[in-house]
Amino acid sequence: MPEFQTVASTSDIPPGEMMIVDVNATEVAIANVDGEFCAFANTCTHRGGPLGEGLLLPGGIVECPFHGGRFNVRTGEVVAAPPTEPVQTYTVRVEGESIQVAE
Repeated sequence: MPEFQTVASTSDIPPGEMMIVDVNATEVAIANVDGEFCAFANTCTHRGGPLGEGLLLPGGIVECPFHGGRFNVRTGEVVAAPPTEPVQTYTVRVEGESIQVAE
């Protein structure tokens, strides 16, 4: 069973916004997609862009600020080039108002 780490409060990340957090010395982006919190690696698989500083588009798509690559924040799958490799995703749970990410 995975260990979960509290990384933020639900009030810290409004719908349509993202926040970069630390999970065991790894930068992870948390996105609020219409009340659903999704966690994914903050590093684009194309050129290492900071995904959490990009745009969160409708439908749960994040756009990298470097070259415009896009990923599905729920699955990590690439939805627009130039990246060809998916981004890692993490299991998220909400306990009360605490957002927790599996380590």
